[in-house]
Amino acid sequence: MTDHITSKDGSTIAVDSLGSGPVVVLVGGAFNDRSTVAGVAMELAPRFTVVTYDRRGRGESTDAVREAGGGFDVAAEIDDLAAVIEHVGGHAHLFGHSSGAILVLEGAMRGLPADSVAVYESPYRADPDLPHPPSDLLDRLTAMADEGDRDGAASAFFTEAIGLPPEIVSGMKHGPTWAFFLDKAPTLPYDVALSRPWEFVDRDRLAALRVPVLAVYGDKTAPGLMAGAKAVADSVPGARLVVLPGEDHGVLQHPEALAPTLVEFFG
Repeated sequence: MTDHITSKDGSTIAVDSLGSGPVVVLVGGAFNDRSTVAGVAMELAPRFTVVTYDRRGRGESTDAVREAGGGFDVAAEIDDLAAVIEHVGGHAHLFGHSSGAILVLEGAMRGLPADSVAVYESPYRADPDLPHPPSDLLDRLTAMADEGDRDGAASAFFTEAIGLPPEIVSGMKHGPTWAFFLDKAPTLPYDVALSRPWEFVDRDRLAALRVPVLAVYGDKTAPGLMAGAKAVADSVPGARLVVLPGEDHGVLQHPEALAPTLVEFFG
């Protein structure tokens, strides 16, 4: 069942609901929409009411600020998440993958009514010995989005934010998923504005959280993502850390590997 709700600034947000029981909202990261978390939703639906949505500017969701010539403000995405939670009853468990993990944590830190928060590989910068993107990445991605340069934005994100070699990205452009990436490319500044990967994670803000938090990473993932997950677990009082054997950042493609951990945590 798909509903179209209105966020604070007038943007329309497409929301799907599945199953019955306590409410769990799933939030994807860069290059994701509600279709990419649908597998996890199917795994959780026997126990929960699972809610997925297209983040603004993706899929069936609009972005009133961008349409009016505005920028990429994290607060707008927090408002969207707040509208989704209100739509499904006023409180919910939250799960976020990648930049979606930072989005749900940010929402909880800003007082959204979260019963608990589970995050998979939140891409905070936490290890000073690892390389990081330059501080002008957000400005350059914003300029590419303004100019309609989808290919440039996607390429810059993959090479600079994720750290893939240029030859790998070049090969991806001939693959079947590149068109999907290009479709989401204009929203990449939101993901970078959330993660701000040139700055170290603010552990003091995380330490102020007073909701149950679960941090998860796969043991085959990149060192920086491991460090980001560990930073959440180390910073939030009482947080749990779980390592999934054999998994990496692409865990959404293996929902059966992730779901049991979420079911146990959301209980």
